This record gives sequence, C-alpha cells and structure tokens, in this order.
Amino acid sequence: MKEQPRTSERSMPHLVSLSDRRALSVSGVQDVDSFDETAVIIYTELGELTMRGTALHINRLNIETGDLTMEGMIESLTYTDVHSRSGGFFGKLFR
Repeated sequence: MKEQPRTSERSMPHLVSLSDRRALSVSGVQDVDSFDETAVIIYTELGELTMRGTALHINRLNIETGDLTMEGMIESLTYTDVHSRSGGFFGKLFR
C-alpha cells in the first residue's frame, strides 16, 4: 500500500525564493530545529530543509504564518524526509 503524505491541521503553501544567493525567503515553515552562522534547519510542509552557508542570519520568523526570511552567503539547500520530529528548537526551548 502506498504511503500517503502527511498533512497537518492547517496546510500552508510552501515556497522558496532565493535572490543572488544572499537573501532567502521560505513559506510553509512549521518549526525551526536549529540555527547558527553556518546552518539553519527548519521543518516545512514538505520535509526538513537544511540551509548551509556563511554569515547566516534569520531576519524574520513567524511560525503562525509559516514565514522565514534570512540573509548571508547561501551555499546549499537540502531537503530530507522527516519521519519523527523531536519538537524542534522552540519545542526544546519551552519544555
């Protein structure tokens, strides 16, 4: 039997916009797992998204609307399927 994609209670559209490898905008963000100057790991509607680079800085994050904007020298964007979540950065922070 084919596994159906997971759907959350509120489905947000997922959009990634990268401008000049310096400014990144992501919608459909559900949670942030971790972040520092070299990597930002977030959970999206379509799986885990890892952004790697240098001098990375999150400018705006709104989990309610699912929007994230960041800047820095972005070197890679990698998606992985997530089977189990540990609660993410904010989940760990508010335990």
